[in-house]
Amino acid sequence: MQTRGDDLTGSPSEDSYEVRDPDVRLMLKVRSGDAGAFEELVLRYQNRLLAVLEHLVGKRDLAEDLTQEVFLRVYRARERYTPGAKFSTWLFTIANNVASNARRTLARRREVHVESSRSGSLSADPLAQMALAASGQMPNRQLDHSETRGIVRAAVANLNERQRMAVLLSKFEDMSYADIAEVMKLSPQAVKSLLSRARGSLRDALSPYIQDGQNPGKTNR
Repeated sequence: MQTRGDDLTGSPSEDSYEVRDPDVRLMLKVRSGDAGAFEELVLRYQNRLLAVLEHLVGKRDLAEDLTQEVFLRVYRARERYTPGAKFSTWLFTIANNVASNARRTLARRREVHVESSRSGSLSADPLAQMALAASGQMPNRQLDHSETRGIVRAAVANLNERQRMAVLLSKFEDMSYADIAEVMKLSPQAVKSLLSRARGSLRDALSPYIQDGQNPGKTNR
């Protein structure tokens, strides 16, 4: 079994991961010194990482720096890489660790805040769809796309850290309970419970907006 985080200890099932996961095959080429394979992995994952990290830390410029940090860790670890999980699971485990460190630093500096207006080209549509579905209601007026995105981003930002990470991996990366559990060092049942509580929190946070057009307030964590 692979050690969690960005520790790259071996696994007896390396061959099976190589056969099933094309990204594992690319990473094995990176291990052999193929710079082009690393560039391909960056192209495949940089926007996906940025989307998740921006939601986790609430700051676009910081998320960009953290995305670079994740890839730097991947590259530095290339010679020790041995598959013990799907590549995406391993990558987002590193991202989760990097984001957790960044949040602790921000908290110490008392600079934690949410920036919901700078979305760039990133779309939060998967979250919007989930949040509106969780509310069980339709809005009383037509929702502007950017307005909906900002409201949902604010609601997601008010989830606790573990709920937020589980939601992001579920909706942006379409990960299974088992894969999310691997990333977050939890059991699949715990992940299922996290997602259930997250949907309830989103429903509570979005109900005033859905019903009355009010921005969601802070939720209890």
